Amino acid sequence: MACDPETLRQVPLFALLDDDEIAVLAGQVELQTFAPRERIYRAGEPGGRGYIVVSGRIRVSMVDEDQQEVTVDQPAVGEFFGFASMLDQTQHQTSATADDSSVCIEVDRHDIMVLLERKPHAGMDMLAVLGKQFHGSQQLVRVRSARNPNEVIEEQTTTGEEVADAVAKFGGSWTFIIAFGAVLVVYTAINVVLGHQAWDPYPFILLNLFLSMLASVQAPVIMMSQNRQDAKDRLRGELDYAVNRRAEAEIQGLSRKLNLLGEKLEDVEELMKEMKGKQ
Repeated sequence: MACDPETLRQVPLFALLDDDEIAVLAGQVELQTFAPRERIYRAGEPGGRGYIVVSGRIRVSMVDEDQQEVTVDQPAVGEFFGFASMLDQTQHQTSATADDSSVCIEVDRHDIMVLLERKPHAGMDMLAVLGKQFHGSQQLVRVRSARNPNEVIEEQTTTGEEVADAVAKFGGSWTFIIAFGAVLVVYTAINVVLGHQAWDPYPFILLNLFLSMLASVQAPVIMMSQNRQDAKDRLRGELDYAVNRRAEAEIQGLSRKLNLLGEKLEDVEELMKEMKGKQ
């Protein structure tokens, strides 16, 4: 299906192209409609085409080392996917599936080459848009890297976990040790002074019962707090790994696209010089 120029104007990547450049590109690309749960491409297939979302929901996924399918991206309307493999002509590293009825602009390497040959300045316009996205990705990485994992953890904290943390914090403090020691000294001293009238004479059986009950309750509460601390450490590690992995993927992808477009612009410039020399 032919692509309407108005549709291309809604794509951020082509936002700076003029009417003539949009018209050239519209004559090259096509609109493709995908049914719900239809596979757009699979990992390992030749990356001959890239796609830009016009409507619907797309899920880009890959299989990890545990052979589990992991969603790595869900491009919104106007965003592209599959471009890296299309530009460097390698196999797709991910798979793309339409979650519901979707419409995408299908772009191949030849379409970009035709646009750059006819409208060399269009390459600079697209590079400017990619540069903005690159800076946006860097800002996103900085914001996410500076995100405090403790704030994320506190958002997920339940009342029981807060109580366990408070008990473990107080039970492991000098305030508790000194206060508890003072109570024991006062308790035993009173019972020794009262002698036969004491409610808990030596060897303080009632006190031993209270201490056993306290230990039986305090130990699992402290273990709960320790388990929660382990969960905090795991969450911090997962957040750091997610940020680093996404940052690496985004930076590498954008750098690849910028380098390829730069090379194409150089080829076009050389071609124009040759044509001028022949004239």
